[in-house]
Amino acid sequence: MKRLHLIREEIRRQRAYPADAIPCQIKLDANENPFPLPEDLTGLFFSAVTREVALNRYPEAGSPALRRRFAARFGVAPDQVLLGNGSDELILALLIACGGPGKSVLIPTPTFAMYRICGLNLGCRICEVPLAAGGDLDLPAMLAALERERPVLTFLSYPNNPTGGCFNDDKIAALIEQAPGLVVVDEAYGPFSGRSFLPRLKAYDNLLILRTLSKVGLAAMRIGFLVGPPEIVAEIDKVRLPYNLNSVSQMAAGFYLDHEARFIAQTEEIVRERAGLWDALRKTAVVHPWPTDANFIFFTCDRDINQVYAALVKRGVLVKKFDASGNAPPAIRVTVGRREENEAFLKALRAGVATLGA
Repeated sequence: MKRLHLIREEIRRQRAYPADAIPCQIKLDANENPFPLPEDLTGLFFSAVTREVALNRYPEAGSPALRRRFAARFGVAPDQVLLGNGSDELILALLIACGGPGKSVLIPTPTFAMYRICGLNLGCRICEVPLAAGGDLDLPAMLAALERERPVLTFLSYPNNPTGGCFNDDKIAALIEQAPGLVVVDEAYGPFSGRSFLPRLKAYDNLLILRTLSKVGLAAMRIGFLVGPPEIVAEIDKVRLPYNLNSVSQMAAGFYLDHEARFIAQTEEIVRERAGLWDALRKTAVVHPWPTDANFIFFTCDRDINQVYAALVKRGVLVKKFDASGNAPPAIRVTVGRREENEAFLKALRAGVATLGA
């Protein structure tokens, strides 16, 4: 088309974020909480929406009431918290504020795709360092990249998506201490690991934490958090759109705090199911699950991953397929579902693998 030249080259070279829209009976591809909101809470929630949300009014700009509530929950001051339309918006805001043409962004690989996509969209140089064999950070290679690239931002998913494990804490600390720019520890899956760098915020003036409610039951609401030094958060706030978090999402975030124990109970159930699913995968011939601290399991297979994926889709189970990246071979990531979903997935996987030759 004649007008495509108007689109920046780095945009034209990319592919859009791959979100599969494949009809399936069991959806285990997006790391969602498989449990719906309990029936009694559903009634309370929608009653509150009807009673409290004025659809003709803009939402509260900047969500100050929520900033205060979640600051107390995180054990920080309100000016250390920024809310976003999911973590994705906050990743983009960080890159808008710190990045741009000629600026370098450091990420291990494989990791969450949006770090790379958002960085490229803004013209940043993306420096990718393969993970060490087994999925931990390659600290010497990461430190060398810090020295060579001088990145303005380093993103670390903790636990890492898609591989599932938490990076070694001492390695992360070494990177924070040596980084010339900001280090963002993305704790989207922190509720399933029980580990966090939040207690270390006071020790570093270049550490930022990302959190989200998407993985604990409110994915539809798109509620994310950035936590960090107040002077940095204030600068990131300048690129936030005025009414970035809609009124229903703001109400849902408060609702989460009001009933957090119920959401935590679901998280604990997912962790219990994760243990059983991981053990079953370990005992499945030709399947090799990686250690995980998240609500999903990353596994390789002694059969062609494309064929394994196709066999699962054919049997009505949707998972996420990954090509080889860095030292990680082709693999599949499966979300931990409800007990019956996990059992159906295992049945489909074993049947599919049995039909494939070595």
